[in-house]
Amino acid sequence: MNAKPFLIEGAVFTDDRGSVSFVNDFNFANIERFYIIKNAEKNPVRAWQGHKLDSKNFYCISGSFEIYYVKIDNWENPSHDLKVESVILRASQANILHIPSGYANGIKALEKESQLMSFSTLPLNLYKEDDVRYDCSTWKIDTE
Repeated sequence: MNAKPFLIEGAVFTDDRGSVSFVNDFNFANIERFYIIKNAEKNPVRAWQGHKLDSKNFYCISGSFEIYYVKIDNWENPSHDLKVESVILRASQANILHIPSGYANGIKALEKESQLMSFSTLPLNLYKEDDVRYDCSTWKIDTE
């Protein structure tokens, strides 16, 4: 599989009535479920969750997050030297980050009260077979 993470750009329309955020190019066809993440203030980082089958789509609904991702080379014993990349999502920009299957991800809240929506492509009954957890120190994330 050669799929790579990519950003789906949205926008925010504002007038005297308020604002509307949208990502018109996002396709919900393969979405099975969604959830909302709000990290604890004392531990603003969640890492690392890998998915062999599930693709993730992240949308910041309030505040901002840095989303880290790494392509897994070996699910049982991944290299600690893999390249970690990241994207910052802000509610004010209304973008969605698509991370295909085959990656592990970590998220860091950049502001208090930030909330992140995650759309998943794998049904819940298959989740346990797909979810691979790694220690937060497996790949370096700036926790400052």
